[in-house]
Amino acid sequence: MDDNRIIRTEYSEEMQKAFIDYAMSVIIARALPDIRDGLKPVQRRVLYDMYELGIRFDKPYRKSARIVGDTMGKYHPHGDSSIYDSLVVMSQDFKKGLALIDGHGNFGNIEGDGAAAMRYTEARLEKVTQEAFLGDLDKDVVDFVPNFDETEKEPVVLPVRIPNFLVNGSEGIAVGMTTSTPPHNLGEVIDAMKAYMQNENITVRELMRHLKGPDFPTGGVVTNKDDLQEIYETGAGRIKIRGKVEFEKVKGGRTNVVISEIPYTMIGAGIAKFLSDVAALVETKKTQDVTDISNQSSKEGIRIVIELKKDADAENFVNLLYKKTRLEDTFGVNMLAISDGRPETMGLKQILKANVDFQYELATRKYTNLLAKELERKEIQEGLIKACNVIDLIIEILRGSKDRAMAKACLVEGKIDGIKFKTKESKIMATQLMFTEKQANAILEMRLYKLIGLEIEALINEHEDTMANIYRYEDILDRRDSMAQVIMNELDEYKKEYGRKRRTVIDNVEEAVYKEKEIEETDICILVDRFGYIKSMDTAAYERNREAADAENRFVFSCKNTGKVCVFTDTGQLHTIKAADIPFGKFRDKGTPLDNISNYNSEKEQAVYITSQTELNLRQVVFVTAQSMMKLVDGGEFDVSKRTVAATNLTDGDAVVSVAALHEQRYIILQTKEGVFLKFSVEEIPEKKKGAVGVRGMKLSPKDSVEKVYYTMVLDNTSIEYKGKEILLNDLKNGRRDTKGTKIRV
Repeated sequence: MDDNRIIRTEYSEEMQKAFIDYAMSVIIARALPDIRDGLKPVQRRVLYDMYELGIRFDKPYRKSARIVGDTMGKYHPHGDSSIYDSLVVMSQDFKKGLALIDGHGNFGNIEGDGAAAMRYTEARLEKVTQEAFLGDLDKDVVDFVPNFDETEKEPVVLPVRIPNFLVNGSEGIAVGMTTSTPPHNLGEVIDAMKAYMQNENITVRELMRHLKGPDFPTGGVVTNKDDLQEIYETGAGRIKIRGKVEFEKVKGGRTNVVISEIPYTMIGAGIAKFLSDVAALVETKKTQDVTDISNQSSKEGIRIVIELKKDADAENFVNLLYKKTRLEDTFGVNMLAISDGRPETMGLKQILKANVDFQYELATRKYTNLLAKELERKEIQEGLIKACNVIDLIIEILRGSKDRAMAKACLVEGKIDGIKFKTKESKIMATQLMFTEKQANAILEMRLYKLIGLEIEALINEHEDTMANIYRYEDILDRRDSMAQVIMNELDEYKKEYGRKRRTVIDNVEEAVYKEKEIEETDICILVDRFGYIKSMDTAAYERNREAADAENRFVFSCKNTGKVCVFTDTGQLHTIKAADIPFGKFRDKGTPLDNISNYNSEKEQAVYITSQTELNLRQVVFVTAQSMMKLVDGGEFDVSKRTVAATNLTDGDAVVSVAALHEQRYIILQTKEGVFLKFSVEEIPEKKKGAVGVRGMKLSPKDSVEKVYYTMVLDNTSIEYKGKEILLNDLKNGRRDTKGTKIRV
């Protein structure tokens, strides 16, 4: 076949096939665990490699780099970081319900600090891993397949004797699917598995008498107990978890809120995020009860202390934490695993069935192999016992034979040709010998000390033990009840040695309700400078500094402390800010950027008008754009709950140049960039909805645009300076809307 042959194919079909192949590779060979042993391929390979290297629980630790390198070279050619990360996670008892690797050195912590580099850390197998995960590998109970380059063999699945998929849980992201299974209590999982073995028609509700729910290594409280049955029936759902909170009374009648257990989802950077979230609640004045917060966690466990003021309502404050931080969080459950070679979301009963079937398969292969070995041992033992009874004859045959083959032929087939016997009786007896091949080999290799009386007695006792084992193995293989009992006895041993008390509380808890303290309504003054910094202050303080405040700030207005502030921008957006979120301070305080307390973005938009919601509700609002589009809008339309809405509709390339609330203004004056002025009555501006574009205010020359807008009242002496010339606005000629206006000559 020509290697340079061009294959013509449909591009989309080739891409589809390639992507499906890639997706299945990720799903099967990387991201998802096998339902039988609960391990992903990289985890299985790390454990098997440690088993092969002999890094047992009772042997010295070995460098992690050695394990990673060996695993990568033999079984997992996907990069050392994924292998080491997997090794680290399997050693972290705060992530796994049952740690599988005994790590020595810095293997990270619950607060998110990473493990040291693999060249610094050491590891070995945990005892439970060696016994329950790898113990029967030498008994040919699982299939082996060639590795990636066919130079080694690796197991398809580990002969795990406990339902590891449930005990340790799993997390993984494949292509188009994810797996997320919470860890469970080993003892409860074993009890549920035994209950299923005793009654395969058992319901999920009955299984949950044994397996109460998830048991996270971090403890905490599952608050939606009633939802668990549906989750375990379908294999998917959402578990609500909370940290464990205690109250400590301290000197001065104050109360400290102490968090001693965190939600499982807070492991890692979540603790630092929680601390910053609490600080943010204080900074934004969502709460004023906190005096200090400290993370006193150590090797002994989690301890986050929040000190409250003397008159603080501690329970109400904790409810605020539940609502606004990850102290209460959701764990999404999707118990997806590889079953019979394909991904499947499985309920509790399906998972237990898969594990029980696997245990029967392991036991069948194990005891079939053990029985075969015992039968072979029985054959040899019977041959040796029979040989001891006629040992004189056998010695005579051996002494009279020329070679091993002649002696063996006599022992197996009774052939005596060429063998010299001392007596005719011996010769006749030799022709009647009928040992098997294996028996004959054992006799020929038997050492003389085996003829000692005690050795013969030991051989007979050993034969009795062998017969007992054969009887037991045949019983286990012939009767399913016997095999089930053996499996359950082993499970009981694992539960007794490795089981522990439940850490997570399962309960039904009412949703947290936070009652905000009623704020006494007062008038405050809001100041916004030309740089976009906003602050609030006491009205009396403003009055004392009125002249300077008005001169130094772009917007100054009064507002209720319970009200809202509205920010209109040149892009036609309206951003609302709660007055309570605006930092309160003294006159000379700098304030805070609008960007920090609203959706306003100073890099993309400019504030055109800022005022209080209360002011708008009483007024009509005038909008004027650069392209001279204008309208009146009822201010009540801007009383919205959203933080950002569209305040007006703009055509392409247009921008808002002025927004103003009408009081007693009679005339509006539009000024363009080219110095054209048009003055007309505000009564000519029609009222529209906020979503309208509006009507044209004045006719503009092709390259001109509205630059500024002024308002006057009757008998108003307001003047402006335009290019060095003072213009009295009321002296301008009254015109009509949608006319060209008058150009001012200077």
